[in-house]
Amino acid sequence: MASVKIWSILVLSFLLPHSYAHMDFFTSIGHMTDLINTEKDLVTSLKDYIKAEESKLEQIKKWAEKLDQLTDTATKDPEGFLGHPVNAFKLMKRLNTEWGELENLVLKDMSDGFISNMTIQRQYFPNDEDQAGAAKALLRLQDTYNLDTDTLSRGNLPGVKHKSFLTAEDCFELGKIAYTEADYYHTELWMEQALKQLDDGEMSTVDTVSILDYLSYAVYQQGDLDKAMMLTKRLLELDPEHQRANGNLKYFEYIMSKEKEANKSTTKTDSQTDKETKTKKKEPSKDYLPERQKYEMLCRGEGLKMTPRRQKKLFCRYYDGNQNPKYILGPVKQEDEWDKPRIVRFLEIISDEEIETVKELAKPRLSRATVHDPQTGKLTTAHYRVSKSAWLSGYESPVVSRINLRIQDLTGLDVSTAEELQVANYGVGGQYEPHFDFGRKDEPDAFKELGTGNRIATWLFYMSDVSAGGATVFPEVGASVWPKKGTAVFWYNLFPSGEGDYSTRHAACPVLVGNKWVSNKWIHERGQEFRRPCTLSELE
Repeated sequence: MASVKIWSILVLSFLLPHSYAHMDFFTSIGHMTDLINTEKDLVTSLKDYIKAEESKLEQIKKWAEKLDQLTDTATKDPEGFLGHPVNAFKLMKRLNTEWGELENLVLKDMSDGFISNMTIQRQYFPNDEDQAGAAKALLRLQDTYNLDTDTLSRGNLPGVKHKSFLTAEDCFELGKIAYTEADYYHTELWMEQALKQLDDGEMSTVDTVSILDYLSYAVYQQGDLDKAMMLTKRLLELDPEHQRANGNLKYFEYIMSKEKEANKSTTKTDSQTDKETKTKKKEPSKDYLPERQKYEMLCRGEGLKMTPRRQKKLFCRYYDGNQNPKYILGPVKQEDEWDKPRIVRFLEIISDEEIETVKELAKPRLSRATVHDPQTGKLTTAHYRVSKSAWLSGYESPVVSRINLRIQDLTGLDVSTAEELQVANYGVGGQYEPHFDFGRKDEPDAFKELGTGNRIATWLFYMSDVSAGGATVFPEVGASVWPKKGTAVFWYNLFPSGEGDYSTRHAACPVLVGNKWVSNKWIHERGQEFRRPCTLSELE
């Protein structure tokens, strides 16, 4: 048994490299898969502990049964029983030695192996930030894809392979996390869902009083005083001594009386005021993002549609890279995704074997994706980019070198001044909100350290299919490009004049279901002087 424990501990230490502590698990599905293996190993360790406890209890049970029969016989005729010298000796032996051994067995801690495993693994566990990040991702998916709480709670999502559901306790935790962010809109939604599931008879460790406590305050914060009072009164029916609820009820009654007095002194009637209060629309809080509504509509496959006249100008073709010798006899498949800006997709442009190689190279070095801070010009993490990325150089793998050369041959652009191949894996609800790839005029130092000019073009590989969500959208023009494994899309960020094309502002929509892997190549201006000459017009 001891050797098994030691072996389990050693295995765990190899399963969890020290570089994983702590690594923002929620920002990468690829890294979260390691946690599945960790949990499976913990379950195995737990089952070993249960077997050890059962074996121990079985020994104690046999001992108890044997002594039960013996003491039953002995107590019926103590003197006659002890008249046999063997019985007298065995009684002395049992009480002096064997009961002490039994005591040691009872006191023996069989949990050593399990506790050791837990101790080793706990340092690599997700933390509160990961749990909060995953919760916020669910709220983000709820808003972006217009999902109601019941749909999410039941796990009724498109394209799911392994259906799962949220318990009342899970819903309560989501509501609490929203509450800590002062997000009372989502607090109300998820506390109501938790309450509904309890009212429907679900057994849970969370109680109705706790839910009503959060819910009533969240409703009050959104201006629905009548509903807040109703919920508080329901809470007090269950717990009349609840100190905060009693205080809140008095406060709500005081506010309501003040409002009634104020209404009497105005020209509005009470019915008009009540009507206005009831029609007040509750909405999720919106951040600074100006085009959020358009962006989220595109993520859902809604929004602007290209006119039939423009659609007729989109074609698919066999493309030889402008008569590149490598592709004259074996051209690649290319299709137009959008006209302005021109976005083209290359099909079957990266093989499954190449994809797996790139992923294997990238996975050990994936770290939280960063963005350029326009104020400092440095890289920093941001809440609007939820993914992990790694950078791969051509010299470290012939596969990466071959991919870089393929991009150069098909775009006609020099990739020697391009950035390294960036590989990204998106996490729970992984996204990258609308942004520009190129540096704007108010960011003169965006790529100063590279010394290769601005980002002239973007090449984006899709290295996985995504069951639902995860589109690349261009809110300025209404374009949506959906992930398809083995394809790549390409567009110019700058006009030939060097001016930025603001219609290329784009975003990676949250991944609703699935695992999204992409890799991209940002190609810079230097080296393109004769490959893509400047024009005299600023917008050409």
